[in-house]
Amino acid sequence: ICFSVDCLKATISKCLGLALIAGSVLVKVPQILKITKAGSAEGISFSSALLELVAIIASFSYNFVSKYPFSSWGDNAFLLLQTALIGALVLHYKGSTQQAFFFLAAVTTAVAILCSGSIPIHILMALQASNIPIVFIAKMLQAWSNYSAGSTGQLSAVTVTLLTAGSAARIFTSIQETGDRVIIATYCVATFANSVVFGQLLWYWSVTPAHSKAKQRASSKKRN
Repeated sequence: ICFSVDCLKATISKCLGLALIAGSVLVKVPQILKITKAGSAEGISFSSALLELVAIIASFSYNFVSKYPFSSWGDNAFLLLQTALIGALVLHYKGSTQQAFFFLAAVTTAVAILCSGSIPIHILMALQASNIPIVFIAKMLQAWSNYSAGSTGQLSAVTVTLLTAGSAARIFTSIQETGDRVIIATYCVATFANSVVFGQLLWYWSVTPAHSKAKQRASSKKRN
């Protein structure tokens, strides 16, 4: 049994990484359920979801091809699936169901190509590095959407909270298990950007989304 500080850090990192992977299985499910229950993607920026998906795909493929420990990036696999579904739902509820199917097909094709091993590692590394501005822009687009609407719409508090906590925890696990400065920097930026959206969630907590207000008005008219 190892009782050294380094051994303890490695153990904590491994356990934390596995916990993040387990949590990522359902992290965006509350968001998906909230959209489907409301029958609306109001407040969800497709541009933000698309950029976030690009960042996740780049990170997933870079880590996969680099053969880093699964515990340091496995949550990307589940985030990829759920983010792709959210993007498809946004298109669907905006009346573009056919585009939603094409979108999912394009995502599947991109992942298959990038993870095939046919793309040089330096290109994948460049894609990973591009995540830093992409992640920031994606979250700022969502933040701007929230600000413009004066509401966080159908954003799920559970999902936003878990994403913020998860990205912060990934800073530690990335330092311990990969030492990759690009990945570490990406999670630092992601934590800051997620925190901005989380702050808006608290600020607009009591604001009722316009879609819900419309439903309430319609129900009121029917009763009258």
